[in-house]
Amino acid sequence: MVAFGGGRALVAADHFDPPARTGSDTNTVGFDVAADIADLYAFHDAQNVYLAIGFGGPSATNLPGFYDPDVLYTINVSNVFPRTDVEFPIEIRFGRDGPNPGIQVRNLPGGVSIEGPVERNLTTSNGIVVRAGVFDDPFFFDPQGLRDSRATGNLSFNNQRDRFAKLNSTFVILSIPRQLIDRGTPLDVWSSSARIRP
Repeated sequence: MVAFGGGRALVAADHFDPPARTGSDTNTVGFDVAADIADLYAFHDAQNVYLAIGFGGPSATNLPGFYDPDVLYTINVSNVFPRTDVEFPIEIRFGRDGPNPGIQVRNLPGGVSIEGPVERNLTTSNGIVVRAGVFDDPFFFDPQGLRDSRATGNLSFNNQRDRFAKLNSTFVILSIPRQLIDRGTPLDVWSSSARIRP
């Protein structure tokens, strides 16, 4: 996928990109699946802006989430011009409290941070809600249809073949009160992951 902005091409990735780092849709063993950002969603209603970053999937429904303490996830939000400046570099890290995984989120709108256990809602003093956990992967795709389409030149997608059906991904979901982030201009949102090596 390529997006154009500021006169230059920007390259983006989705599930299993780049294959040399994350494997493929049929083999992820031994690859860095925890650092593979699968999806970034951004939407709003009258009260809140919702941001959701998904990674570490798709996985079988009986597997735990990917809470790797050596990966830093960043959701970058720009709400003023120039649109490439980051006003809110929201940083997400995981850790452990004994055997229990936890999350820390820093640089949230309003200058707040929060930390606590995964799989429950955490609320900041200014009303931002954060939840990390395992969710049904919302992505729908037919990779066999893509391969067949490329090989034959004919569209060969089948809406009954969903590679992500009944599989989970790990997500961090943020609900941000709109008045903390809305400046009357479009929001630009993008994400990154970085493996932190000791």
